[in-house]
Amino acid sequence: MRIVLYLFLLSIFSMSCSSNKQSHGELPYIDAQKDYPEKEINLTGIADISYVRLNTDSADFIYKGTINYVTQNTIVVADRSSNSVLLFAKDGSPKSRFNRRGQGPEEYTDAAFVMYDETADEVYVSPDFSDYINVYSASGQYKRKLTLPQRNINGQMAFFDDQSILVYDNTNLWQSIVNGYSNEKMTFTEQSADSSFYLISCADGTVLEYVDLPRNNIDLSYRDHTGFGQIGYARVRKSPDGLFLYNPENDTVFLYTKDKSLIPFMHKKPLLSDSNPLAVMDICMAAGGFQFISLSFYRENESPSEKYYMRDKETGEIFRQKFILPDYKEKVFYFNPRLSNYYENGYHFELDIFELKEAYRENGLSGKLKELASTLNEEEDSNVFMFVDFREL
Repeated sequence: MRIVLYLFLLSIFSMSCSSNKQSHGELPYIDAQKDYPEKEINLTGIADISYVRLNTDSADFIYKGTINYVTQNTIVVADRSSNSVLLFAKDGSPKSRFNRRGQGPEEYTDAAFVMYDETADEVYVSPDFSDYINVYSASGQYKRKLTLPQRNINGQMAFFDDQSILVYDNTNLWQSIVNGYSNEKMTFTEQSADSSFYLISCADGTVLEYVDLPRNNIDLSYRDHTGFGQIGYARVRKSPDGLFLYNPENDTVFLYTKDKSLIPFMHKKPLLSDSNPLAVMDICMAAGGFQFISLSFYRENESPSEKYYMRDKETGEIFRQKFILPDYKEKVFYFNPRLSNYYENGYHFELDIFELKEAYRENGLSGKLKELASTLNEEEDSNVFMFVDFREL
């Protein structure tokens, strides 16, 4: 599979295309050097919109942070201050909570990464810089521990099916970056995993399969006005057809299908190694009739800048995003594909309560959003979440 993919990628990157039109038989791409036109789209025309205030009237459900995971019927929040895990219904009403933070064998050191299997009613908690995932019931009853082959840093993972999880491990990348900026060499394990992506069993953590993506040895660190930094991007995202996997080193997002085929889905040009300024594509998102893409531009001694795009799957045309909402005048929304812990056709925006109340006072809201805002107190209530459920065309 590796040889076929390398040859396929080589043919992609060697193409020169002067036309703006992308044919249906051509692998979709985004040109980082092109100034794409902006397209305004009404969100209510492509998705069902709902507004939710998480009910924190009970002190047990007060939290700091934001949404960590969403399923069809449940919203999961990991409280940043206490590392409690809170579960809410989609209407914002509290369902359950637990806190198993500690140093014991059935506890977690922090709730850095959380997933929820709604069918099995199981919560998966993976601490940062750890080599394990603990599994609990929604009420916090310990069930089992999944041991990873090596320490997982800033863990990225997603359910592949009801029996396995796909894990991205960036230990090797992190080690190379740290070593490049330190006199002391850092080693996390004596022997690294064979691949950055691998499937593990939901039952016991056994590694089931390694998924090998083509990649180049490109330095993904940079220096901005604050000093050393690491380029941000997502590696794994759910898709209606499987999972999107991404190695920015080869400028290509792959679709890992439900039958475990690995198919190039979208790429960027020019190559990362030829970009000036450095232009990095993030992972893609596919929902409704669109594919959503973002690019980050890195210039020395400057903070990175981002641009958000969308591709019409029917016509192949690419535009800069501009989504509007009749309920919220003069507010513009952009879809960031990095928001990954979601069921396939969903997305959410967090609406700042202070901005929301100001818009309400200035008569800038209407409909259900106006009704909700009228009941809120910015000194006591938390932000409002706007849920976007894309309609399939």
